[in-house]
Amino acid sequence: MKTYLDCLPCMLQQALRAGRIATTDEKKIKTLLNTIGMMIQDIPMDNSPPEMGNIIYRKIREITGVYDPYKKIKADNINEVLALYPELIHIMNKSKNRLLTAIRLAIAGNVIDFGVNKEFNIPQSVQQIITQDFAILDLELFHDQLEKARSVLYLGDNAGESVFDKILITELGKPVTYVVRAIPVINDVTKEDAINSGLDEVAEVISSGTTAPATILSLCNDDFLKRFNDADMIISKGQGNYESLSGVERSLFFLLKAKCPLIARDLNVAENDIVLKAINLHETGFGTH
Repeated sequence: MKTYLDCLPCMLQQALRAGRIATTDEKKIKTLLNTIGMMIQDIPMDNSPPEMGNIIYRKIREITGVYDPYKKIKADNINEVLALYPELIHIMNKSKNRLLTAIRLAIAGNVIDFGVNKEFNIPQSVQQIITQDFAILDLELFHDQLEKARSVLYLGDNAGESVFDKILITELGKPVTYVVRAIPVINDVTKEDAINSGLDEVAEVISSGTTAPATILSLCNDDFLKRFNDADMIISKGQGNYESLSGVERSLFFLLKAKCPLIARDLNVAENDIVLKAINLHETGFGTH
């Protein structure tokens, strides 16, 4: 997905929000905004928004001197969802369609997003998404691909969301590799966050190598790229991964809530719609690799 003009003020808002979390020094925050503002004029609009996000968060680290501004927030989000975990399992146990319910819960976790300027309520989101209609639901394709797959590559998104991902991974019933960011960026999941969420109990946890708030293939390490190209099935969580991977020429499934109007427009859905969307799937085989 390319960068739109409407993405530019959002980038400044992200820089301001992260800057204020990282420091109370107004001079540093002003320097950060000045720096990002000057960089915006040179942004190639054909690049995906996370490519600019990679630069923005590098500057946040450099100027504020804080490596992981969202560290405490991520830990709090994980602990909040872990406290809800027994209720989530109860929802699963009374479900008539466990796979679909697990997908819904995974999407519910996608509301924990500090890359968009919106508040969220995790318990309320769970209750809403459990009954919300899908704008796009490629469930039959998902089920068919899962049955054929020997293993699944699961691209994580935010830290708190990873607890919800654990439920879906358990329900998949296949060996899963869970992919995290190489370093802290926004509130995205790192290996430390995934372990704190218990993901290492149900999946192999690896880093993609990317320092961006998305899976940007040109920034990923060789091990991940081989796994990505060879994977029988890929589940891609969240808006950032959609922005960076919607144009790839291989089969995968996007699982997200459209919290941004531009992403909603790109998907041809309404803002706040929930989506399970397949791309590049064929009727037989493992799809296009």
